[in-house]
Amino acid sequence: SCSYQRFVNCYRCFYKLQPQLTRSIYDQFISQLQASIKEEIQEVKNEGNLDGLFSSLDKIVEEAKDREEPAWRPSGIPEEDIRSTMVPYFLKHRSYLRRVLREKEEENRKVAESVLMGRDRIAELQQLIQARQQAWQ
Repeated sequence: SCSYQRFVNCYRCFYKLQPQLTRSIYDQFISQLQASIKEEIQEVKNEGNLDGLFSSLDKIVEEAKDREEPAWRPSGIPEEDIRSTMVPYFLKHRSYLRRVLREKEEENRKVAESVLMGRDRIAELQQLIQARQQAWQ
């Protein structure tokens, strides 16, 4: 194998003296390295709860099989990714705020009309009171 040849090239003097021992050392080194890597991967999976994340990812993939539109993928440009996500949200929020503003303006217009009608009624009553007071005197 190619990796064994690189190993032999690194330890050429030792290989010339005892080739069988060099192969044994290489095999042991590879098996320990593989075991160490597997252990490290398992530790990372346990720490990050990756099994649960992977199963939820599998579930998402299964649910998305019937979708016709492509899934969102990052473009690699953070500004564009944020814009593509946030602009629709902000547009929706802006239309909501405009609707609420129109409702409040209408409500304020009705309240202002009511206040003006109340003031007119007060002015009429004051005039009526003055007219009756002058008539009584």
